[in-house]
Amino acid sequence: MAETVQLFITCLVDTFFPEIGEAMVHVLNRVGVRVDFPPDQTCCGQPAFNAGLRSEARPLAEHTIRAFEQTARLSARGEASSPVLIPSGSCAAMIRHGYLELFQDDPEWLTRAKALAERTYEFTEYLVDVRGVSDLGACWPGRLTYHPSCHLLRGLGVDRQPRALLAAVKDAEIVELPEREDCCGFGGVFSVEHPELSAEFLKRKITNLEKAEAPTLVVADTGCLMHIQGGLKRQGKGQRVMHIAEVLANQGGVNRE
Repeated sequence: MAETVQLFITCLVDTFFPEIGEAMVHVLNRVGVRVDFPPDQTCCGQPAFNAGLRSEARPLAEHTIRAFEQTARLSARGEASSPVLIPSGSCAAMIRHGYLELFQDDPEWLTRAKALAERTYEFTEYLVDVRGVSDLGACWPGRLTYHPSCHLLRGLGVDRQPRALLAAVKDAEIVELPEREDCCGFGGVFSVEHPELSAEFLKRKITNLEKAEAPTLVVADTGCLMHIQGGLKRQGKGQRVMHIAEVLANQGGVNRE
């Protein structure tokens, strides 16, 4: 029987980039995975948590745990077993690490938070490490370069997985992004609290994108996508930013430039 996963779509994808969620579903269906979308999901609470507003973050975290408990498939022991997939390293890191910190003094909620954390995966991590696939039959004629987001790279240690998936994309030329591990400047509330620093980080990231001479920058975190894409548009640049799910979903051999 095909595995069923729960899709946690994130606020930014739901509000600004629904096509990323659609691309995820296409890719998952292609590898024989069924996708369930818990309708009561909302913000995971990360912005409030990162701003130090723990009392505001907690109700959102509790709601998220309930939403994904209620719609999960149960194991033989009656425990929620459906993997939860997230197209964002930052939100995945919040559930895997932030929730454990948020509920560290509440044994009952900590147990529930740990159960959700143990079945939560970032999208590329699930494909490569759980499903054991890297070649999804994707095709993208042209040059691609990859930006590893801070939460994905440092918070989850995920870097090999998106690289393996991109390396298998037919007709794509993958080039290294100079100073690739540098932050793009988004950082959630960082870009709001420190706009001048954020703007300088973004300027440097765009300069390095130009050095890579790649028309398309691939990311696996929608916050980075929105931030870098906005900077490119304001500067009148021709490069574009794509979520890795959109690249992997493309099979037609047309990169839609």
